[in-house]
Amino acid sequence: MIQGTGSHVGKSVIVTGLCRALVRRGLRVAPFKPQNMSNNAAVAAGGGEIGRAQALQARAARLPPSVDMNPVLLKPESETGAQIIVQGKRFATMRAAEYGRRKCEFLPRVLESFRRIGEQADIVLVEGAGSPAEVNLRAGDIANMGFADAAGVPVVLVGDIDRGGVIASLVGTHAVLDERDRAHVRGFLVNKLRGDPGLFAEGASFVEKKTGWPNLGVVPWFDGARAVPAEDGLGLAGRRRERGAVIAVPRLPRVANFDDLDPLAAEPGVSLLIVEAGEPIPADATLVLIPGSKATIADLTFLREQGWDIDIAAHVRRGGRVLGLCGGYQMLGRTIADPRGVEGEPGVVAGLGLLDVATVLTAEKRTTEVRGVAAATGETVTGYEIHLGVSDGPDRTRPFLRIGGEDEGAISANGMVAGTYVHGLFAADGFRRSYLAALGVPASGLEYETSVEVVLDGLADHLERHLDVERLLTIAGLSR
Repeated sequence: MIQGTGSHVGKSVIVTGLCRALVRRGLRVAPFKPQNMSNNAAVAAGGGEIGRAQALQARAARLPPSVDMNPVLLKPESETGAQIIVQGKRFATMRAAEYGRRKCEFLPRVLESFRRIGEQADIVLVEGAGSPAEVNLRAGDIANMGFADAAGVPVVLVGDIDRGGVIASLVGTHAVLDERDRAHVRGFLVNKLRGDPGLFAEGASFVEKKTGWPNLGVVPWFDGARAVPAEDGLGLAGRRRERGAVIAVPRLPRVANFDDLDPLAAEPGVSLLIVEAGEPIPADATLVLIPGSKATIADLTFLREQGWDIDIAAHVRRGGRVLGLCGGYQMLGRTIADPRGVEGEPGVVAGLGLLDVATVLTAEKRTTEVRGVAAATGETVTGYEIHLGVSDGPDRTRPFLRIGGEDEGAISANGMVAGTYVHGLFAADGFRRSYLAALGVPASGLEYETSVEVVLDGLADHLERHLDVERLLTIAGLSR
């Protein structure tokens, strides 16, 4: 089990790289994360949702994603509450305090999933969540030491040297763990070093002496780590290049499935710009893309508070294009009705009015993989749907996609505003090129899916060079 001294220390990246490294050695490898908190989700094979990072780890291990790889997924809907997904299906919505009291109830389901994953693998690489040093959360824990203890798995602790204080975080974690939990830790590694790894030799020795844990490696910064999906919006980033069509993306507080943006960010002719709160949407934007949201009505309110609705309306008057994905699609319509109080108090709110459709939020969630074609060009698209709600209206007569013979999405009468419930569209090279060509972006040679495989293999090579993989296998009870 790979645990970390804190969030964002690189646990997901380490597990992803090890999945690819070990499967290349001929082992049957599977990823597992007992509890994840993320609105960046993926649809597993056969339906159901898991964290997007676990789906990529499955790809690294050359496996189809399974709901058992991430049996508990928490999808934040507010500052204090989240939707609880258990083995791929919506279980309930709980406030943080209630979940804290009840999380131990999910341990049997977690162990059930872990057992099923383990039956098909030589080694399971388990990713922790947050930090085991959060001892105030230890009671009933299923994400870190609570799981390690229940499942009897050895732990390797990851520290992040890039943020500073890595010695204190590693030694401090040792200090706050009780004796039973401390005994699960069999070693540590240091991640994200910029510069010569040899410069940290003295620091690593100090940690070894203070903790008794062996140093399993110092891993330099890996530039390709951006290909590993971030678990929350803190990892969402885009940069404006000196040249290229500007695609402006308002950063919503509860943004979901934002890896939709990764293929666009990789295009050399695109300047992907994340618009932060308090900033205007730039007047020279070619496309405004409203991403998915875990709480559409709340994020629509936030969008208006920033004045982005005014900016988007001005953008449309100037002849600019707008695309809404999932929750963003719902925001573009005339109204969003929530008769059952799925997102809060029952009621109806006005949308941005840029698409002639109306949305009704439903309690039933649609989670499915899809394959279809772009209505305008016939280009093949693959993707997935994860959403609550149904949208309909006159603009649905101009579909954005056709899936299994059915029309999907909507396009405005002037063709400049569009929306779809399908995520993952831009990973398809043909569709992405044709869509960007309509924005005036020259075709590039980017083969996105191939580029992801290159990153996975590069990450595996990187970890093979800088980690003691043989010792990791010995800790796991395997040897060459």
